[in-house]
Amino acid sequence: MTRTYFVIVALIVLASFVATLIVYPQLPNLVPTHWDIHNQVNGYSPKWALFLFGPGLMSAMVVMFYLLPWLSPKQFEVETFHSTYLQVMVMVVAMLAYFHAVILWTSLGQAVDVGRAIVGGVCLLFALLGNVMGKVRRNFYIGIRTPWALANERVWNATHRFAAKTFVASGVIGLLVTLLGFSGWPVFILLMVGAVAPVAYSLMFYKQLERQKQL
Repeated sequence: MTRTYFVIVALIVLASFVATLIVYPQLPNLVPTHWDIHNQVNGYSPKWALFLFGPGLMSAMVVMFYLLPWLSPKQFEVETFHSTYLQVMVMVVAMLAYFHAVILWTSLGQAVDVGRAIVGGVCLLFALLGNVMGKVRRNFYIGIRTPWALANERVWNATHRFAAKTFVASGVIGLLVTLLGFSGWPVFILLMVGAVAPVAYSLMFYKQLERQKQL
């Protein structure tokens, strides 16, 4: 099963590399790689850097996901939710490939609302992560890693069940809002609420258990 997930991400990285290689001769010497909140380009890079920002970054991410289980300390191993861990890896690499595809398309001179495309992708990632968040067990790499959640397994599990709801809700609503033509600060604030709410929840739930002497 593990090999299947790594084959999938390897194919995603390879597809991004081949796509970059195919369009490379058609790209200008400098390509846009950064946009401001008003969807205006405010940063350029030499076109060869696309190999680093795209396939290179994805490859580094795969290597990191491969090494993290070995680095995990006792009682916080990712093996306790290994399948979910690998699903998160696929989601992250696939989303990086999507972002890279948007940049390639824009670099070819095609009209793209990059802001909406990127924000919509982030919203989708939030929703997908929320779908598996409740299966994440205590570890130092993935999830809502607050001191209170890491200190107590019951707090961790309750926090991640709550985070599953806030991530899916903020991601889906944010995606719908983006598709309707809105982006920027409203969606950013919505996603931040979805991400920060579980942090506050972990503290409150921990303190509740502390008052009830259940820790």
